[in-house]
Amino acid sequence: MRAFILSLRPRQWTKNLIIFAGVAFAQRMFSVPDMLRATAAFLIFSAMSGVIYIINDILDREADKNHPTKCRRPIASGRISVSAALTGSLIIGVSGIIAAWLLGIYFAVTVLAYFVLMLLYSKWLKHIVIIDVFAIAAGFVLRAVAGAVVIQVEISSWLLVCTILLSLFLGLSKRRSELIVLEDGATGHRKILREYTPGMLDQMISVVTSSTVLAYALYTLSADTVAKFNTHGLSLTIPFVIYGIFRYLYLVHRHDLGDSPDRILLEDKPLLISIALWALAAAVVIYVVGPKGILE
Repeated sequence: MRAFILSLRPRQWTKNLIIFAGVAFAQRMFSVPDMLRATAAFLIFSAMSGVIYIINDILDREADKNHPTKCRRPIASGRISVSAALTGSLIIGVSGIIAAWLLGIYFAVTVLAYFVLMLLYSKWLKHIVIIDVFAIAAGFVLRAVAGAVVIQVEISSWLLVCTILLSLFLGLSKRRSELIVLEDGATGHRKILREYTPGMLDQMISVVTSSTVLAYALYTLSADTVAKFNTHGLSLTIPFVIYGIFRYLYLVHRHDLGDSPDRILLEDKPLLISIALWALAAAVVIYVVGPKGILE
């Protein structure tokens, strides 16, 4: 059982926290029904992403045996059999789809779209240069969409733009770290890595880094955002976003941690503090300053 739970990769569930962006920026954090629905959506996506991780580990078990850290995964190391992993993932997957349907048809469709996309990624898309990273980004976008759909609010175009840019940043950083950490064994572990070079990835990362910062800045300063929150104060959160991205780049280039986004998000204290301060500042602006018009 412990090996099966580890195969679901609970540390990776932090990626699903973006689901709460919908309820947060819709100013419904204090609505108990909406928060319960968002929490249920988070749990469902965590379960479904866990199923995808198991399927991916089954497909990649031979390649993972040659990886310095992935070789310790339960399926690659043989601590859990393929049949047991498939049986458990089938039960969780079916339960997740049923639970999603109970939350609404549009949310269920979003969950199914995410599941199908990740299946295609695990089998084919991760072997196509550039498309592999875009598939990862699309998975994050679907999470963000699900967070809005589950509480029945309008999907912000700014949310989609910022999400896809930030996820491209994370995906490209992951590919770069895999190339550097695995060195000559990189292509043996992941064949698509032979299509990339550190220099090319650095250029791509530079593009999405500047685009992410610019998109977020424009979002905070846009007339629609100011009108929605009744304040220009959200622009004060821009420095936290810039620092967080720069800190992540530092960890990628100086400590080769880009291949483990979950490790960075859960263990790097400066980055955690930056995220916490950004969340606190955004919450104060959206729920305290804006409604009272303090900065107007």
